[in-house]
Amino acid sequence: MTVIPKLDLQDRVALITGAGNGIGRETARQMAARGAVVGVNDLKAEFVDPVVEEIRAAGGRAFGVVRNIASREGIQSAVEQARAEGGRFDILVNNAAWVRYQAVPEVQPETVERMLDVGFKAVVWGIQAAAAAMEPDRGGAIVNVASTAALRSTPNSLVYAGIKAGMLGLTRAAAAELGARGIRVNAVCPSAVPTEGTQRNRNAERDAFRVARTPLGRLGTVQDIARSICYLASDEAGFVTAQTLAVDGGVTFTNI
Repeated sequence: MTVIPKLDLQDRVALITGAGNGIGRETARQMAARGAVVGVNDLKAEFVDPVVEEIRAAGGRAFGVVRNIASREGIQSAVEQARAEGGRFDILVNNAAWVRYQAVPEVQPETVERMLDVGFKAVVWGIQAAAAAMEPDRGGAIVNVASTAALRSTPNSLVYAGIKAGMLGLTRAAAAELGARGIRVNAVCPSAVPTEGTQRNRNAERDAFRVARTPLGRLGTVQDIARSICYLASDEAGFVTAQTLAVDGGVTFTNI
């Protein structure tokens, strides 16, 4: 009988942006549990330290990367720290976001600029920094956390949906350019997932509506999304690049 190995990230060095809570935090936990050395990034030590401590208490390896990645210098220094602490650099998860949902007449320049800095420009500079840090003989993996809003939008999401759709373009373009170096670039598109950050946009009625429209009959979880990210970062996805994986229970491409 053929033995199929469990999804393994042993000794890979990863940096996860926005990992102080939600999808980023769970991805850090799961990658560490699968053997990775995980750089936990967020704006403040009060967000980062509990995640690092939790991973270490469970026997995993992690270190804090307290940086504002909303600038080229910020994300570059985060990648450089991860490489220095881990001795190599293998995985970047572009997860950080700053989000405001607003109707078209309400959108303001400062909102657009901040959302672009964190959600789009940081992805550009992150891809650039990661590609420079990855060894040519080993390659690596970049996973961009987009959203089903990039595929099927709702009202009040002009800027958010545009940024997430742009992230899918960055994913394909980077995959085309970096594939020759063995660097794979993919994106995940979660649907509405209960997290600390999405709490303000959720209520029981809205959740029930979303569940009713989802073929699998439930909302997604941070565990669902993190497992998909780990898969795309692993050798199990070794021939997968330039792809967009909707992790949404089927809601985007069905109509029920």
